[in-house]
Amino acid sequence: MHDSRFEEVRVAIPMRASERAYQALRDDIVEWRLAPGTILGEVEQAARLGVSRTPLREALSRLMTDGLVASQSGRGLVVTDVSVDNIRELFDVRKALEVKAVRLAAQQHTGSAFPDLEREFATVPELLARDDGDRSAYFDLVRRFDTAVDDAVRNDYLTGALNSLRTHLVRVRRLAKDNPERLAAAAREHLLIVQAIVAHDAELAAHATHVHLHYALTSALAMAADSPLRAAN
Repeated sequence: MHDSRFEEVRVAIPMRASERAYQALRDDIVEWRLAPGTILGEVEQAARLGVSRTPLREALSRLMTDGLVASQSGRGLVVTDVSVDNIRELFDVRKALEVKAVRLAAQQHTGSAFPDLEREFATVPELLARDDGDRSAYFDLVRRFDTAVDDAVRNDYLTGALNSLRTHLVRVRRLAKDNPERLAAAAREHLLIVQAIVAHDAELAAHATHVHLHYALTSALAMAADSPLRAAN
């Protein structure tokens, strides 16, 4: 007999003001609504986000730790640049981490996550045709692929390093949101990776990831050349 005294009570816990400010600012930065070089004045940002200056300072401190915000002499806190050199360095680390991760995912995964993703990546052309201008549904699919890999890897050190990397990778990925041809090609590349993981073929998953990262880097550098990004001196 069910005893209601022991029934779990779920209570919605309001998000702390500093967490809310952090999430809002982080989203604005990675989505390029706050461009590199934007000055983040405390008074203006606190008013915009509807928080006091104390939680805003906490949020900005976390963003500095993330490398998304930096102190600039004479200007205060600004959104950091994503330089061409940054992109190359990012992909050097990305290659090492992601190739290892997909190998482990292919060897260790269970359940339906990757077969489900396989079906979704196969329908990306239709998804892009109906997606919004920010490509929210497409990037959510890529995020769920990353999460499935993390879950299959079962290595906190590796997934921690990947998540730190993705904070900056998201900004680079968003450069392609107005390039549907590149997004469709990336989806085909992801599909090959997912199919290899489903087949438990670690070598093929690693090879497909190498190919994907080669094209992703080439595309990112080309887009950077036509964007406001500045090459590091």
